[in-house]
Amino acid sequence: MIKSRTVEECGTADFGWLKARYTFSFGHYFDPNLMGYASLRVLNQEVLAPGASLQPRTYPRVDILNLVLQGEAEYRDSEGNSVRVVAGEAALLSTQSNVSYSEFNLSTTQPLTRMQLWLDACPLQENPLIQHININNASSLLLASPDGESGSLQLRQQVWIYHLDLPAGEEITLPIRGPRAYLQSIHGQIHALGAESQDTQRLVCGDGAFIHLEPYVTITASTPLRALLIDLPV
Repeated sequence: MIKSRTVEECGTADFGWLKARYTFSFGHYFDPNLMGYASLRVLNQEVLAPGASLQPRTYPRVDILNLVLQGEAEYRDSEGNSVRVVAGEAALLSTQSNVSYSEFNLSTTQPLTRMQLWLDACPLQENPLIQHININNASSLLLASPDGESGSLQLRQQVWIYHLDLPAGEEITLPIRGPRAYLQSIHGQIHALGAESQDTQRLVCGDGAFIHLEPYVTITASTPLRALLIDLPV
């Protein structure tokens, strides 16, 4: 089964300095039926105004993946670690209960736009506090995985995240390891078809789709496409 969740169905926020779209319950946006999906707890797209920042705070034990779409961000923790991330790069924060984290839009003129994912982390595994990766122009890039396969970011959970960058008309088929996955269009239009699905799901910019009990999904880019496929065995 593939079931779409349109961008119009998502929660939103506009605080002036921060604008956000929430796939699952987050902050003031609460839907008891959408508290996450398997180990994926948060999937937000947020825009920080020029010079804005998120001040130091602690988090539950999660892996936080920030994919920068526009601008330049800096992430710092209370242990003295920091990383600068520009558009086309991503950072992974392996949060600890005794460590606080902050985020800064380094530009005084340009907004910072990014996708942010939170994934439940295994309580027994420890990874570097901050990891950083450059996203090349590959049509399919393994962005994050449990063991850091092929130079990907290493998660503390059995999850695989693919970043897709397809020209119009290109098609790609990806295997799904577990019973669930989530497909998110960052920009562009998608036609998604599973092995068991009867109907093709059409997604437009900002839409997502819950994928359930499909051994693979075939993704066709109707327009130039950028998307994430989050494979969620757990």
